[in-house]
Amino acid sequence: MGAAENVMDSKSHLPAEIEEILTSLASRWEDILDLNELHVIPLKGAMTNQVFQIKWPTKAEKVSRKVLLRLYGEGVEVFFDRDDEIRTFEFMSKHGQGPRLLGRFPNGRVEEFINARTLSASDMRDPEISALIAAKMKEFHDLDMSGPKKACLWDRMRNWLKAAKSLSPPEEAKSFRLDAIDEEISMLEKELCGTHQRLGFCHNDLQYGNIMIDEETKSITIIDYEYASYNPIAYDLANHFCEMTADYHTETPHLLDYSKYPDLEERQRFLRAYMGSIGDQLNDVEVNQLLEDVEKYTLASHLIWGLWGIISEHVNKIDFDYIEYARQRFDQYWLRKSDLLGSSGALTNASADGNSTF
Repeated sequence: MGAAENVMDSKSHLPAEIEEILTSLASRWEDILDLNELHVIPLKGAMTNQVFQIKWPTKAEKVSRKVLLRLYGEGVEVFFDRDDEIRTFEFMSKHGQGPRLLGRFPNGRVEEFINARTLSASDMRDPEISALIAAKMKEFHDLDMSGPKKACLWDRMRNWLKAAKSLSPPEEAKSFRLDAIDEEISMLEKELCGTHQRLGFCHNDLQYGNIMIDEETKSITIIDYEYASYNPIAYDLANHFCEMTADYHTETPHLLDYSKYPDLEERQRFLRAYMGSIGDQLNDVEVNQLLEDVEKYTLASHLIWGLWGIISEHVNKIDFDYIEYARQRFDQYWLRKSDLLGSSGALTNASADGNSTF
């Protein structure tokens, strides 16, 4: 979700099937003035789906009824199983974790419109809001979802690598060193899968556009569960920190600013809020261990979203420079790898240097 753009005339932009679903939903509300007078407002910031606010004027002055319309992006089934995502969505809804599902159709769905504000990039740096996000992440990670409780990160990364290779022209594949990435994934998996690491149900895409805040109650809602699965919690935290370098509401939404990556103090504060949200006495050793794990998992975040960018360039029609976004994530991976992994990272860096075209 994101900021509103111009209102569109629904009749000329929405397929009849979707209009019918929306009209049927609106008929349940007795205060709507005219079922056919619906307004369609595109919301910016989504990179996988197209998202719209749908609203109808009501008999009460300056009050409207609203729902959220989500149209699935083309080709995105390569990234996740839509049925799994819907099951997660319904589970979250039943447990008060997100909006209710109001309607479905083959290439999208209608959701309850949450009367809360979607965060901005700057909100992620606000200490008060950041602490609320940390506590909500802990609550999210502790959800008991059905199905096998094993990390999906490594299988997902290998599947995305296979897809990226199949879609990329030879020069593009060479420029991203795709032939070397399988070895990198195996190395990361070996380096990062320590026995002390805890698995949890992770969002895996916790950027600011997927977080909402109720200004009155200060309650946080996490939305959009396409990529949610069990994973090491350190990965989800690392991915959240990496998202602090992005602002998807600028004229160049694909550009990342790594000077905005949270510094040590900010990361420690977030992890203390995360670990302290359960009321246990904080242990400095545990905080520092999690901090170290999180930093290493930023490498996994760079790789997987780099692959996502390559694939999206070839399957998604949304106006976003996916390939340049991917290049930045891969650049950051190679730049930070030896610092974060030490000698083992340096060795594999040396073996890949001959293939670099950056």
